[in-house]
Amino acid sequence: MTSFHHTSPTAAAIRPSSDEHFRLYAVQYASRTGTREQHFHYCDGRGQEPHPTAYYVWLAVSASHTVLIDAGISPETAAGMDGLNYHGSPLELVAALGIAADRIDLSILTHLHYDHTGVVADLPEARYVLQADELEYWTGPWARRIVREQWLNSEKDVAHLRSVGDRLQLVDGDAELLPGISVHRVGGHTAGMQVVRVKTADGYAVVASDASHFYENIENDSPFAILHDIPGMYYAFDRINELADSPSLVVPGHDPEVAERHALLDAYPDAHAFMIG
Repeated sequence: MTSFHHTSPTAAAIRPSSDEHFRLYAVQYASRTGTREQHFHYCDGRGQEPHPTAYYVWLAVSASHTVLIDAGISPETAAGMDGLNYHGSPLELVAALGIAADRIDLSILTHLHYDHTGVVADLPEARYVLQADELEYWTGPWARRIVREQWLNSEKDVAHLRSVGDRLQLVDGDAELLPGISVHRVGGHTAGMQVVRVKTADGYAVVASDASHFYENIENDSPFAILHDIPGMYYAFDRINELADSPSLVVPGHDPEVAERHALLDAYPDAHAFMIG
């Protein structure tokens, strides 16, 4: 894999000085407000209560590697979404941290829903990593027969991934991608949902992404409303807790409370970024 050592002073400021660990950032590119019944499989009598959602990509950087976890919603898709407060393209926000798209050498896709793949085609140098059974599900016979799946998946993004040749690495289960970065298949939310374990200075963090949309999912053992299978969701909660060194290092996929539990990078206001570890 290519390593990128030449960065702007702004980018250098967000990196650790070595490859012994990564710094992990949650970059919030959008928000909206839904209801609890849209977000929890088991409704608790508060189904119509407003329930806010945040949308993130995650950036893990060491001295010589730049890893983007998930790829958000594209500006074109965002323009057609009612009620979405869109701060900007995920890559524009990452650029505000001093990281240009061509400096991202690894793109980990936790799953293939449209709000996690939107800018995959705009990463000219990245190696993509995806679970094989996730791609197989979305390109196989079943997804196209399920009405819900037709709006959750972007055929354009999947087509791009299938066109990049050996830049796409399909894995089966757990895999170490770099020292300090590994992926772990959990399923539950989608057929091949994976989470990402990142070695930080504070210990191992886990980007749960949509294996746990909100802290409440994993902390209250309460699955999200959209899922592939319920046993897989519970397995995902258990696996995430096994992989993280602390509950404070579990990073959910869509929880606005990230802003309360982690520090905003005040020096980079245009990035809407929070430091996880």
